[in-house]
Amino acid sequence: MSASYNYEIMMVFSVANGEEGANALLEKFKGMIDANGTVDNVDVWGKRKLEYEINDQTEGFYVVINYQSAPEFQAELDRVLKITEGVLRTMIIRK
Repeated sequence: MSASYNYEIMMVFSVANGEEGANALLEKFKGMIDANGTVDNVDVWGKRKLEYEINDQTEGFYVVINYQSAPEFQAELDRVLKITEGVLRTMIIRK
């Protein structure tokens, strides 16, 4: 296995399916990160007003996860995030 790096991902989920739907997405991606690395911290900001409308929505459910994983995992995580319904925006940064 290659070297492990520290990453931070911010995700904004749709609130159209309620908080339960957002929490289900959080658990899905937290599990995916856990399977490919180590989750250090999960910071749930909760429901907040968006600065601008995304897909006709004015609110989003914000989550920030700090984790460690191999660099190869980021492309797969990003790919799954892009095709998952209910994910409005994401940003992954290497710390």
